Amino acid sequence: MTAAGPGREIVLVDCPDEVGLIHRITGVLQTLRLNIDTNHEYVDAAEGWFFFRAEVTPAAGPVAAADLERFLIAALPAGATVRVTRDAVRRIVVCATREPHCLGELLLLTSCGDLPVRIEAVVANHDCLRGLVERFDVPFHHVPHEGISREDHETALLGEIRRYAPEYVVLARYMRVLSEGAIGHYADRIVNIHHSFLPAFAGASPYKQAHERGVKLIGATAHFVTAELDAGPIIAQDVIPVSHADTPQRMAQAGRDVEKLVLARAVRLVAEERVFLHGRRTVVFG
Repeated sequence: MTAAGPGREIVLVDCPDEVGLIHRITGVLQTLRLNIDTNHEYVDAAEGWFFFRAEVTPAAGPVAAADLERFLIAALPAGATVRVTRDAVRRIVVCATREPHCLGELLLLTSCGDLPVRIEAVVANHDCLRGLVERFDVPFHHVPHEGISREDHETALLGEIRRYAPEYVVLARYMRVLSEGAIGHYADRIVNIHHSFLPAFAGASPYKQAHERGVKLIGATAHFVTAELDAGPIIAQDVIPVSHADTPQRMAQAGRDVEKLVLARAVRLVAEERVFLHGRRTVVFG
């Protein structure tokens, strides 16, 4: 990162826990004349690990992010990770298939300025969502998978994504399983959404299965994508109630409602740099 302007910076630290970490971090910020606008901290007592997030603004001229990172690393225990990033709109590419609800929510929120991302493009393996996307003046790319190998399809998919150099890739009900190789191109930067019946009602017709079992809550989970299917570190979750009177179709509608809200929340948390990855878990500062 180049020298920061007058805008807000986000300082992210995680490291082994020790006495006096807050004092050391704030001492560096004071020395560099950086004002703390907000800050959060958390200690994972079981693992002895410390997490810190602060939004800061310069009080006496810009400070180079590299300098701030260097000073913090020098003040912190061995094994510390420090990152300084600008509070800015993040560039994303969205992958979709046929279902419009999650994609539509992201398009609407970004067009209203209610989500701190810019959708650079939508890439889909079916062409049916083109009209929706183009109403928002967002480029749409159809990358069909029929008649070609998985490897060739992923090569074409990644080719379209790379054109836009996104900071994150969001799977808005994208119904193709990505290979480990494809995931590796955007490790820890792919966000996915699925209903929270998994693994209880996996496979076809999960809402029919849920109706038959008398389910009373329907949920959704947004997570980072890993090679282990639908088992990446969780970013956001929510549930809504249903009853015996709801048909499988009504349950499916309720599922779509919660999915689009949870995915949008996860994208916001990631874009605002509020999510720390720690092994298979996340630490999320709301």
